Amino acid sequence: MRSFLWGALTVETVVAALFFVRYWCVSGDRFFGYFALAFGFMALNWISVSTIDPKLEVTHYAYLLRLVAFVLIIAGILDKNRRNEPS
Repeated sequence: MRSFLWGALTVETVVAALFFVRYWCVSGDRFFGYFALAFGFMALNWISVSTIDPKLEVTHYAYLLRLVAFVLIIAGILDKNRRNEPS
């Protein structure tokens, strides 16, 4: 059951990434590009979590992908807010 749920999470994050890629292609806004990359990293995180044996000592490295995703989301928000400031 756990593998099925990880697969569902992977598919959901890939679909979200594809939506953000489409929005980025239509609008050209970097904000959507950041979010597409972030959800791509989240999909990689779920793939790595589901394939790495929990007994190995390297499972914590899989969560670095999630950290990168959250940093990209924060960077996208900060980039969007800084570009829209009035001069």
